[in-house]
Amino acid sequence: MIRLSQWIKACSLDQVKEGQLFGFHSDDKKILLANQKGKIFATDLICTHADADLSTGFLSDEGVRCPLHLSVFNLQDGKPQNLPAEIPLKTYNVKIEQDEIYVEV
Repeated sequence: MIRLSQWIKACSLDQVKEGQLFGFHSDDKKILLANQKGKIFATDLICTHADADLSTGFLSDEGVRCPLHLSVFNLQDGKPQNLPAEIPLKTYNVKIEQDEIYVEV
């Protein structure tokens, strides 16, 4: 069965202010939104190394830093920038319409 992608409403734009992280669940997906310098990125919410919730991590110019073992993930491609994480996060397309953030899943 081919699963078609769909756009889901994540939250309003003012819930993810610049420099903030926001995690949400939709069906079986757990997604992280990050506002890095005014641009919204969406990745998996859970660290690929140790099941940590990345919304409790730290956002920097390099990406999102896991709160447990401090691996940093690039928000554009999901790739880990340092060990111990080795597996990239899945990334998602984002669109903003009428001050609402939508994520393609």
